[in-house]
Parts: sequence; C-alpha cells; structure tokens
Amino acid sequence: MFEFLPESKDDVLGIKASGKLTVADYRDVLIPRYEALLKMHPRPRVLLQFDDFEGWSLAAGLDDALFDIAHRKDFSKLALVGGPAYVEWGMNLFAPFTDGEIRHFPAQKLEAAWEWVRA
Repeated sequence: MFEFLPESKDDVLGIKASGKLTVADYRDVLIPRYEALLKMHPRPRVLLQFDDFEGWSLAAGLDDALFDIAHRKDFSKLALVGGPAYVEWGMNLFAPFTDGEIRHFPAQKLEAAWEWVRA
C-alpha cells in the first residue's frame, strides 16, 4: 500500500510503499494524489520510502512501469529510500530517461534523504 508521509509539504511529497502493491494502490491512491500535486507544482520533489516492501502484483508492476514512463519528466528530485536491491538497479536503469535528479539512500539514511530532497 501507499501511505503519504506527514513531512509532505508544498512541492515535496513523501510516500511510503509497503506490503505488496496492487492496481488499486495506483488507481485509487498514488495516481490521483500525484496528478493533483502536478497541477499545483509541475516538477515536485518526491521521497519514496520502501518499508516492509514485498513487490508488486503482476498488473501493478505494469502500472508502475507505465506511471514511471508517463511521469519521467514530472519531478525535479526523487529520493528512493531502502527497498530490495532491484529498486536501486531499476533506478539506475531509469535515470538516463528523466530530467530530474534521482538518488538512492539506504533505509538507515532516511533523514539524509529528506535533507537532499528538500534542498
């Protein structure tokens, strides 16, 4: 599931991903909130924290890829925090196709990730 973190403010959006993500998580939670944010802030700064993350259902994996492609130029910074090794691998694969800055932080460096994404 996706949870929006209380540190979110103005053009900074903090998201926690946990459990196994589903199509409903994208359709009903992430996409509406992110698209509403884009109307106010065309290039927000995003922190995505993986906490007890178990991956995606097959259909949600496709939704994730489509979301990433559709919004690849719609952020100025993206901090990925924690998660399995394939999260960082995917970030490195995806980064050349974006206009924003992307960094991965180990789970224990959450505060450093917040500092970076807010700067």
